[in-house]
Amino acid sequence: MKQRIALLLLAMTALGGPIFSQQNHTLVVKAAQPTATIQPTMWGVFFEDINLGADGGIYAEMVKNRSFEFFKPLMGWTVNRKKFVEGEMLVINRGVENTRNPRFLRVTMNNAAKGDLGLTNEGFRGMGIKKGVRYDLSLMYRQPQAQTKLHIELIDTAKQVIGDTVLSLTEAGDNWHKAAVSFHAKETVLKGKLNIWFEGNGTIDLDMISLFPGDTWKNRRGGMRADMIQLLADMKPGFIRFPGGCIVEGFDLTNRYQWKNTVGPIEERQLMINRWNIEFPHRATPDYFQTFGLGFFEYFQLADDIGAEPLPILNCGMACQFNSAEVVPMQAIDPYIQDALDLIEFANGDVSTKWGKVRAEMGHPAPFNLKMMGIGNENWGPQYIERLKAFQAAIKAKYPNIKLICSSGTDPNGERFDYLNGELRKMNADFIDEHYYRKPEWFFQNARRYDSYPRTGSKVFGGEYASHVDKTAGGNRNTWLAAISEAAFMTSLERNADVVQMASYAPLFAHIDGWQWAPDLIWVNNLQAYGTPDYYVQKLFSLNKGSKVVPISLNNDVVAGQDSLYASACIDAATNELIIKVVNASDKPQNNTLQLEGVKKLASKGKLTVMQAELTALNSFDSPTNVVPVESTITIKGKKITLNNSPYSFSVLRVKLE
Repeated sequence: MKQRIALLLLAMTALGGPIFSQQNHTLVVKAAQPTATIQPTMWGVFFEDINLGADGGIYAEMVKNRSFEFFKPLMGWTVNRKKFVEGEMLVINRGVENTRNPRFLRVTMNNAAKGDLGLTNEGFRGMGIKKGVRYDLSLMYRQPQAQTKLHIELIDTAKQVIGDTVLSLTEAGDNWHKAAVSFHAKETVLKGKLNIWFEGNGTIDLDMISLFPGDTWKNRRGGMRADMIQLLADMKPGFIRFPGGCIVEGFDLTNRYQWKNTVGPIEERQLMINRWNIEFPHRATPDYFQTFGLGFFEYFQLADDIGAEPLPILNCGMACQFNSAEVVPMQAIDPYIQDALDLIEFANGDVSTKWGKVRAEMGHPAPFNLKMMGIGNENWGPQYIERLKAFQAAIKAKYPNIKLICSSGTDPNGERFDYLNGELRKMNADFIDEHYYRKPEWFFQNARRYDSYPRTGSKVFGGEYASHVDKTAGGNRNTWLAAISEAAFMTSLERNADVVQMASYAPLFAHIDGWQWAPDLIWVNNLQAYGTPDYYVQKLFSLNKGSKVVPISLNNDVVAGQDSLYASACIDAATNELIIKVVNASDKPQNNTLQLEGVKKLASKGKLTVMQAELTALNSFDSPTNVVPVESTITIKGKKITLNNSPYSFSVLRVKLE
């Protein structure tokens, strides 16, 4: 590891000279000469249902396979019985009678008492159970006679009961009914389970067996996991992109994400296999499905909750080109385009419209004020451009103010990128979505990437990026080396805010027992969630984005690698503060003098926030705050500020202009 870091630092010297001795620099800030406007959407978050991000993640449902719709209908469930009776539990498939939710479980009881016949659900890598928290169990049922009792138990790893109640099912007949009961847990357990014991005689049909904690985000029943959403809200993101990247495309077009299947009553949302179920053979996840309890309405609601602009991404008639490369023929593209038009109506339409009425019936009569959407994800080639033009023409004709985000493929350079970038600019695309999953060296070396981009025409959306540190795995990829390289690159994005108007790290969440892809911004288990060093870098940029870029220079040049320094500066018009961000990527301290021009007077005190650590440092469940920002107060005299930048540090200074 030390040898690899040394090689990295040697490579960085090519950007601006030696880095192994302490340097003294004067950075000139021209505070009265704004060069670009920073959009409120500059820093956002990108959500994809990968790494158990939705089911088993932010969607707080604790029961896996609640409606028996997985390929293996009883996956996640174990039958408990004293004596085996043939046919006492059958999965019934209604087929065409209910194509969206065809299966249910039929249980036949023979004067069953508690302990004779039951079910256990294992949850998503277990169930995180918290002492004192209320748990809400609900289900759908029908029975010929009203004579069934369900004994509900939460159990720990030793099968000891840590919370229980009884649910009496009192309705009889041919119709389905809903029942619910709440109870509290007596202990905290990382990997508990749910038991359901049957008491009664005859048959009962069960479906949509569900368990939620009572402490969901905003205490919504059937809602989202509060600690995970709070980490997002704390970032104050300008936008949230959803429902992801590759799951939008699907392995093939039958596996693509279709937003209309994700709205309406929960029991009518059609489950689908998650494409990450089979994507990585070395990390196969056969129990990874999408129930769509977290659907497009919930995504819009989440954006509304945290003050972020919604950014939905839709399929453009192309499946994943790495997998099947399947495309819908142009003569059959209209339904895909109609889905996009209908989504705008769902988000913004009056309650008298077809899809605006659906939104209102789900509990949100007011429009969500959708301003932008993505067409396709990481799609490429002439076939993408052909389909995109059809979308662009139809959407702009009906909704001219909706901004469209367009794919530039999978990589930030090369023949594929050059072709798409050229074609999209000819089309005057609103946004070109660039993705960069690269080594830390790439991020350091590309700090001037956008300095020479056109200042007019299409804007850039840095839609997915993360620094990938070699020879690490899982959460260990999220080292301070990764985060500081991203911070260096982000100073260049901010400096070029007239070119780059949105950016988001990816992926967002990962479950420690169910991840397929790393690195990730936030790691979780069933009870805990922590932000990585990358998370805190993203948060610092988002909370300190300002409104106008102002020049900061070293020797009359932008600060982009000279002596391993990277910097940006901006004005926050709302607070009348100057915000300066400086990355010192060297192994030595640097004493930098900030010389402020165009300033009449500064406050006598400023707020300095610093992140600093060894390059291999990271956060973990045991040490979630090992690498975090530390705030202090800095004394200011006159119009010069002395900023002592520690080795391997990222500093943010805020000072009031008086």
